[in-house]
Amino acid sequence: MSEFEERYRQRADAAGAAEIAGRYRRRADAFGAKVAAVRDDQWGNPSPCEKWTARDVVQHIVDMHEVMLRPLGRGLSPAPGVAEDPGAAFRAARADVEAVLADPALSARECDTPSGRLTALQHIDQVVSQDLPLHGWDLARATGQDDTIDPADVEAALSGVTAIPAETMRKLRTPGAFGPGVEVFGPEVEVGPDASAQDRLLGFIGRDPRWRP
Repeated sequence: MSEFEERYRQRADAAGAAEIAGRYRRRADAFGAKVAAVRDDQWGNPSPCEKWTARDVVQHIVDMHEVMLRPLGRGLSPAPGVAEDPGAAFRAARADVEAVLADPALSARECDTPSGRLTALQHIDQVVSQDLPLHGWDLARATGQDDTIDPADVEAALSGVTAIPAETMRKLRTPGAFGPGVEVFGPEVEVGPDASAQDRLLGFIGRDPRWRP
């Protein structure tokens, strides 16, 4: 590789990293705003995720931030737990992941994941960053907030999940396939032929767009 090609690759890598970090920040901002809008008396509300309350949705997101850190030998920084202060717990977990995104060496480190060997940057982008809009819908629906998902996130997620091979999708829909108690997607929920892209996405991943608490 020539010096010019190496410099071009480095610039492209940096641009990709900045795009991923920006995407994560935008999604985390939206999720954090929903957390902040939950009233104290709503944290026990049921959510579209069976057996989960609104508080459990935030706990899952915080837990997934820790999953992103674990392959790097890191963990969540000391902070109030979700049981005490969901907003503070999420903000602390977010800061831990953003520290990885801001460190070029750390974000480029490869690790083993259920999807194969990925860099920390790719792992964050493909897992917890994509989780934020979907579980933001769960939290919004559970607490009576605007549950509109950013159309760009809907389009990206819908094209991504519908391209997953059938055999892999079966595994993703099988409870426990990726560990005890882990269910990535539920059984597909049928939606009408005139359903919006958001409702088609929700139905495909096992959410009922018509669900109400």
